[in-house]
Amino acid sequence: MLAIDYDYDVDASGLNCPLPLLRLKKALIAMSSGEVVRVIATDPAAHLDFGVFAEQSGNPLLEVAKFGGQQVFYFQKK
Repeated sequence: MLAIDYDYDVDASGLNCPLPLLRLKKALIAMSSGEVVRVIATDPAAHLDFGVFAEQSGNPLLEVAKFGGQQVFYFQKK
């Protein structure tokens, strides 16, 4: 895994869209500005939803990595 410090962790493994995105949104509500959340997803289309969400919400997508069937996303709350 990547060596990015994060404050919250969301494991959306095994969930299909839109559930990973809904889990991310729920985490962001509980977070303070500047905090980072790591999201683990196995849905192959998750990167599409998360990319659009980052652009529309203004919460920066800091990093994306793929490890086998998992995708790991790091978002920072604006």
